[in-house]
Amino acid sequence: MDRDHRASPQARARLLRRGLGKIYVGKDLTGSANYFGSADSGLIEKDFTAAELRDFTIRKEILRESETASDQEVNAKEVELIRALRSHDPKVGYNRWPRFRPAGVSGTGDSLLAADVD
Repeated sequence: MDRDHRASPQARARLLRRGLGKIYVGKDLTGSANYFGSADSGLIEKDFTAAELRDFTIRKEILRESETASDQEVNAKEVELIRALRSHDPKVGYNRWPRFRPAGVSGTGDSLLAADVD
């Protein structure tokens, strides 16, 4: 059976589950099975012992695909999913943008409607 396993170039929003159940949400414009995002390695390493870093698993889950979405639409979906899944909350995930604002801190809290520009 000779099948072409290469992914077509599609915009993908993806969820990566890493150590301690934490997540990272990112986008993949390459369609590569080998691309796992650009989470801060230092943040991830803090959650593991040296022994755990020698043997761990990363799970990649495609949350949404589109063959027609513009880069701008993919960027907007990425931010929407980061907020919806709270992967920018340090207790939940490794995304650090948009900045997480806990409820009760600086007045408004994090919201799907809040616009972060920093």
